[in-house]
Amino acid sequence: MNKNNKITLFAHVLIWLVLISMPYILSYGQEQNINRIIAHFWVPMLFYAIIFYINYFFLIDRFLFQKNTLLFVLINTLMIATFIALKEQIESYFFLNLIKKPTDNNGKAPPLKMIIYAQMLSYLAPLLFSIAIKTTKRWVKAEAERKEAANFKLQSELQHLHYQLQPHFFFNSLNNIYALVDVLPNQAKTSIHSLGKLMRYMLYETNVELVELSKEIDFLEKYIELMKLRVSDNITINYYFPSEKTNIKIAPLLFISLIENAFKHGVSANKKSEITMKMSLDAKTVIFKIENDNFPKKMNDKSGSGIGLQNLEKRLQLLYPNQYTFETILKNNRFSVFLKIETT
Repeated sequence: MNKNNKITLFAHVLIWLVLISMPYILSYGQEQNINRIIAHFWVPMLFYAIIFYINYFFLIDRFLFQKNTLLFVLINTLMIATFIALKEQIESYFFLNLIKKPTDNNGKAPPLKMIIYAQMLSYLAPLLFSIAIKTTKRWVKAEAERKEAANFKLQSELQHLHYQLQPHFFFNSLNNIYALVDVLPNQAKTSIHSLGKLMRYMLYETNVELVELSKEIDFLEKYIELMKLRVSDNITINYYFPSEKTNIKIAPLLFISLIENAFKHGVSANKKSEITMKMSLDAKTVIFKIENDNFPKKMNDKSGSGIGLQNLEKRLQLLYPNQYTFETILKNNRFSVFLKIETT
């Protein structure tokens, strides 16, 4: 028996002990008639318990939750009628001369119909109580299963996006290295070596929910240095990352798409351009800004599939709901991105 079952059993025992003791508690200091207590309280209490647990363990699941409401009502009606008749028989045979029947102000016993209606209402209480408990437990279980399913779906989507990002990153990096092979073979070799280090990080250190921000920054700096090998002297690249130690952890590979996008659309073969990247921290909040010239790619340019920013937006929605701000602005042929993430 696990801990939850023990707590439930203890709660049931405690409740019934309190109910059984109620006549003594209510009549404390007064003359107590044990036969009256047995006939009018303990016997009905036994029947209440039977109604409650038969419904709790069998009838509600078997009939009510299976949409067989008519049979459920008939069984309970028959059971309540049987217990009412049985109670009257027990009183007649064992307590007839020992207990005092209730009377009205004129000394007459209440009508039989009134007695039956009152007893039926009292027997409905444990029935309704059992329905309420079972319905609540069923709702709690269904809600827990819904949350578990939602969490599983979330993890599956994130895993898919993560695996989608890796080949996208690898594809773009290979395109960059390919451009260097004929022109600058030595730089191409250096780029391949650097790419190996970056891929090692992506494959072995990012398969977790959170990574240290300092490791992510180191990855970004190495990637930027790799990209600088292939650009001409016409391109000015400025980047600023926090150098101080911090205990901030963040979902891996959130910023790489923005940097890839800047190098893809912010670099021209024959025009001067500038890319500026800056990351700052404010307590537990990470702010990343990036700005670059805008050189739209031609329709036949296949250097990248264009999924980077879409991937990022989707991951932010899943990982940091209501905890992020993501804005892009194109003004005066300059493209800027602002990303703020409130970590916990």
